[in-house]
Amino acid sequence: MKVVLGVSGGIAAYKACELLRLFTESGHEVRVVPTREALKFVGEPTWAALSGHPVTTDVWESVHEVPHVRIGQRADLVVVAPATANVLAKAAHGLADDLLTNTLLTARCPVVFAPAMHTEMWQHPATAANVATLRARGAIVIDPAVGRLTGADTGPGRLPDPAEIFQVCLRVLRGSPNDLAGRKVVVSAGGTREAIDPVRYIGNRSSGLQGYALARTAAARGAEVTLVAANVSLPDPAGAKVVRVESTADLREAVLAAAADADVVVMAAAVADFRPAARHDVKIKKTDGEPAPIELAKNPDILAELGERRRAARAAGTPHPRVIVGFAAETHDVLANGQAKLARKGCDLLVVNQVGENLAFGTPDNAATVLVAGGEPVEVPRGPKDDVADAVWNLVAPRLP
Repeated sequence: MKVVLGVSGGIAAYKACELLRLFTESGHEVRVVPTREALKFVGEPTWAALSGHPVTTDVWESVHEVPHVRIGQRADLVVVAPATANVLAKAAHGLADDLLTNTLLTARCPVVFAPAMHTEMWQHPATAANVATLRARGAIVIDPAVGRLTGADTGPGRLPDPAEIFQVCLRVLRGSPNDLAGRKVVVSAGGTREAIDPVRYIGNRSSGLQGYALARTAAARGAEVTLVAANVSLPDPAGAKVVRVESTADLREAVLAAAADADVVVMAAAVADFRPAARHDVKIKKTDGEPAPIELAKNPDILAELGERRRAARAAGTPHPRVIVGFAAETHDVLANGQAKLARKGCDLLVVNQVGENLAFGTPDNAATVLVAGGEPVEVPRGPKDDVADAVWNLVAPRLP
């Protein structure tokens, strides 16, 4: 595949070297098109050496090859990382004063922007309007990460991890549709922990890999993604706003808040059904006698509550999620237990999979049966969790008005 890597003039330009390496090492032909300002951060020899192609910012170089037209015409993907506020504005308004902006005007392939800038610039109404314009035209604009910026500043505006940008680009290159553009999606992932004392907890084996795959693939399909992550040690998916939680109560609060204006909610997290009725403030010490039993209390059923809230919102004519997707991790009687859960929860789709030692939890692959309210089950064969996630979104997208 022919990839154009546009690099604009921000301090995060050095991170694009890693993105370039990921593309070239996976066999893609990459042409780097920096802006003049980008070359003040990373020089032309670096881009040329890493890509194996000449690098210029000027439309007057090699005029006989008509580079300002041909580069975009021949590309299978254009990705701009980092994309500054200035480049986003030029792209949104169709300006073309250098080789990169000319390339953006001539490209008829998918275009991905990975913005990076200070928080105030990202949140400025002008930038928000430019991003909305680009998304309306079909471009994928990945929301920036939250973290340390230039100097001591912290906030939204950090370039996402290059490996995660690369994953989004791979999904786009493989033909991921832009069918979630403009949609707000909430995904929960990981496993909740219920504290026994300051050291111990009740938990489960969920790694969060399937939930993160759902968030990653939704972003590649154009969605605005909020990922509620319970005790997950994974890089943030590019384009997702990540809310970190620990307990079921934390997860419930975060999911319900994000679901208020969402189009889709996917409850992929493994939520603890029970919690200790009382939490000890200090570590429980081992004694010579038998340990005291731990009394358990039921946790709230977040998936069922989402269904109940949606029914009430529909009756009142207020906003509500159009599609709710649940997950059921079962060790036996998988389909029978799943069908019963679908009937109880009030969701539209229920993704049922068998779990156990070296099965689903913590593995790179998964297989599932998607139960459909009022429809026939859909089998998803074993494969990478990104592919399972895409199969779920393929069922969700047609259900959105």
